[in-house]
Amino acid sequence: MNRDEATEKLQEIIGKDLVEIAETCGVTLFKDGKKNKGWVGHVVECHLGLPRNCLQSPDFGDWELKTVSMKRLKSGLIVPKETMAITMINPDDVINNDFAHSHLKSKLNCLLIITRMWYATSEPHSELLSAFQFDIDDNQELYSEIEADYEETRNCLKTKGFNALTGKMGKWIQPRTKGQGNGAPKTRAFYARTSFLKRILQDKD
Repeated sequence: MNRDEATEKLQEIIGKDLVEIAETCGVTLFKDGKKNKGWVGHVVECHLGLPRNCLQSPDFGDWELKTVSMKRLKSGLIVPKETMAITMINPDDVINNDFAHSHLKSKLNCLLIITRMWYATSEPHSELLSAFQFDIDDNQELYSEIEADYEETRNCLKTKGFNALTGKMGKWIQPRTKGQGNGAPKTRAFYARTSFLKRILQDKD
């Protein structure tokens, strides 16, 4: 299934409760009291008839599925609830490749983004709000600014090393710690800030 076909098929479940679809697909939201963080993506993949995938290469050959949870503020405004992980940071790969030839660019150039409504940690229900495509090559202003974010990370790796990376870096894309704990070495990934998500959602509209 290509990205256009997937985007069109997802329109079938816009506004529908993903929790109900999860039950139909046999996707578990909680196990032993712990939330399955990837449950929304698994539900979407089930609807599309696609296998679950968490490789660093694009999920389905030439495109990548990303989920953005949205929340409603007291003012009534609906905004992104949290940042969005894009790809893990391999220091050697980042140092040796400029943005044009980077994993980060390849990820940002093949996205199918879905937004879903989040209500509570118990996930009582969750409607699918939208499904749309995003390619960084189509937005030259953002391209230049994200390229600058990438080069900031790249220069930090060259001059200060992997442990000097911090989530304070980057206007739109930050190099943040991921998967720490239990004595394992820290890993880091590129994350899209909520401000970036707001920007592309506004552009979509």
